[in-house]
Amino acid sequence: MDSPETARYAGPLAGVRIVELAGIGPGPFAGMVLADLGADVIGVDRPGGAGPFDLAVLRRGRRSICVDLKSPEGREIVLDLVASADALIEPYRPGVMERLGLGPDVCHERNPRLVYARMTGWGQDGPQARYAGHDLTYTATSGLLSGVVRDSGDGTPPRPVLPGPYLGDVAGGALLMVAGLLAALLEAGRTGSGQVIDAAICDGASYLTTFTHALIAGGMWSGAPGHNVLDTGAPFYEVYECADGRHLAIAALEPAFYDELLTRLEGELRDVPGSGFPLAADDPRHTAHRLDQSRWPEAKVLWEKLFRSRTRDDWASLLEQSDACVAPVLDLAEARSHPHLGARTAYRDVGGQWLPRPAPRFGTDPAPARPPVTPGTDTDEVLTSLGRTLEQVAALRAGRVVS
Repeated sequence: MDSPETARYAGPLAGVRIVELAGIGPGPFAGMVLADLGADVIGVDRPGGAGPFDLAVLRRGRRSICVDLKSPEGREIVLDLVASADALIEPYRPGVMERLGLGPDVCHERNPRLVYARMTGWGQDGPQARYAGHDLTYTATSGLLSGVVRDSGDGTPPRPVLPGPYLGDVAGGALLMVAGLLAALLEAGRTGSGQVIDAAICDGASYLTTFTHALIAGGMWSGAPGHNVLDTGAPFYEVYECADGRHLAIAALEPAFYDELLTRLEGELRDVPGSGFPLAADDPRHTAHRLDQSRWPEAKVLWEKLFRSRTRDDWASLLEQSDACVAPVLDLAEARSHPHLGARTAYRDVGGQWLPRPAPRFGTDPAPARPPVTPGTDTDEVLTSLGRTLEQVAALRAGRVVS
């Protein structure tokens, strides 16, 4: 259903309306992605405004209404929103929506085409379903975390390292739920019936390990974590510290790219005490030794010594713009000013804050999403669009049903 907001912020999903019940983490991220794509996302926030873990940036692109879901009047407001929506996103533990009188059966009575997306950590069933969790516990249980490790260097076993809430909450949770929601919208358009989506972060994190399972089946992932080609076990797929304490990422995985790296480094390598590891790009031994895991430790010692001889930016200027597959490890502020990202205008101002542009790019670029608003900013507008009079809105406010 179209609205002034979808017309203003047009994109591929213009005309699609999403009702998003307030949550934290993956739910708001999913709502942000849909809003960035042009959907009219109506955030149903809690009375009293944002909670302690609310991240304003993730609320961009929405209209916001604050509703007490535990009140009969609040329940009716949500059902009225559902009647004209294409999809609903709810972030609660299993059974909460049913107890509120807003479960899938009730919502589908109002709108059979509604896509009902349920975002949880553990899923709607199973032994863990009723318990709390976070990104770290979901990625740990799925097996995903066991593959994200760093060698301590002191002889102790490699330890899992959490790379922020990206793998579980964002990739396994929000992005996979968005994919499922869009697929279900296409199906609803064909059949007239909306699906219930059980989007569990633990399931999604497990799904992300499919690539690792493929590597195992192909004989390219074996032994302890941190000792395989793609988990920084190989010297040519590793992160190295430089003279200034900053880091350089080397990903010369294929033979041709490894040749390019050696060719560019050949003059530098002559000045570094070696360990017998073949260095010249035309040395016939280097391809075989490149994949000889028994030689990797001594090769790493050589590479570590080499890259500590210059600063990160010195190495980047020598190696970055080539097929050697080398990049400086940048912090968020540095990334924003990197020449490549600058040339692609990968960041833009959103409400006074420079943030990454939505991805992927489209031939016709959607207009920037509406900056984040204070919860409840659009309460009156949304309620009147549902047929409430100004007097009824005032009464709902007085009764603390809305704010």
